[in-house]
Amino acid sequence: MAIQSYRAAAFAAVTLAVLVQGHPAFAEDRPDYERYKAGVFLRYLNAEGSDIAKTPSIGLSFGERVLHATLDSGSTGVVVAASFIPNFDQLPVLGDGKLTYTSSGRVMLGSWVTTPLTLSGKDGASVTTEPMPVLAVTRVACLETARDCRPSDDPRDIAMVGIGFGREGDRQGQSTPDKNPVLRVAAEGEQRKGYILTADGIHVGLTKESARGDYRFVKLERQADLPDWKGVPACISLSGQTPPACGSMLVDTGVGAMFMTVPSSQAASGPLPDGTSVAILLGTDAGSEPLYSFSSGDTSPMAPSAVHLDVSDKPPFVNTSFHFLNGFDVLYDADGGYAGFRKR
Repeated sequence: MAIQSYRAAAFAAVTLAVLVQGHPAFAEDRPDYERYKAGVFLRYLNAEGSDIAKTPSIGLSFGERVLHATLDSGSTGVVVAASFIPNFDQLPVLGDGKLTYTSSGRVMLGSWVTTPLTLSGKDGASVTTEPMPVLAVTRVACLETARDCRPSDDPRDIAMVGIGFGREGDRQGQSTPDKNPVLRVAAEGEQRKGYILTADGIHVGLTKESARGDYRFVKLERQADLPDWKGVPACISLSGQTPPACGSMLVDTGVGAMFMTVPSSQAASGPLPDGTSVAILLGTDAGSEPLYSFSSGDTSPMAPSAVHLDVSDKPPFVNTSFHFLNGFDVLYDADGGYAGFRKR
């Protein structure tokens, strides 16, 4: 009932409400970045103004040619058409490669090859990695349930830079942290591996300066059988339903729509009706205040372009879409195992 009362008051004033009241469990567990100075800010190539209105792109190069690649926090690994990699058939091969994008249903097939690469921003800043695995795509297949996929035996338009974590369980079993380019940057000085996503760019490497401000941190858990962290713990409440459904949250810069899985106690099967209140709570405390909330069908900057709802017995899950960055900067600490959220 407390969430219902809050929602009624919030929506009487505005359609979209952003809340950042902390909970003691988060405030007590804060990482220290005071001694770290190795970091670079890469502005998105398509950054315009203060808000983000489309999937962000970043420069990707293996030589002189700079590709405009999608920066995707919903996957892990650099995935690029083999024809874009100079002399790719002469590079060391680690094995057959496969990565599936479940939001679209596209299945990338090819080989993992070893090569350094450079990521660059709109203002000319760049970072170069040590030699690392890159998926050179030679064929694209489609899932039977694909939403947006066209098979190809000669792909020419693929360039994705996946920087996500904890994604192995979503048909990305090969996408371990060693394939995340922002964690393989060759930098001078002591590094704190991780990044901060903002509405207009990405901070590669965590430093005292980039990580300053009022972050709400949550400690991540280790995966039992992989050298990676689990996703961000979060709870979902629809139409003020209590208790909320607790599971995990993904801030995915690769999509504009929200993907949500909840039990039948939260919603009926079928499309989510316009005007339905959606509240996302950070962590596992079902009694905490929402991190943020919106009304389905709303056109405010933080609201997704659509909500794809799955009512099932699967673990509760929400993919916020890139629109979340219009309200928060998102920090990922790969060394310490933290996620942080700073209100813009």
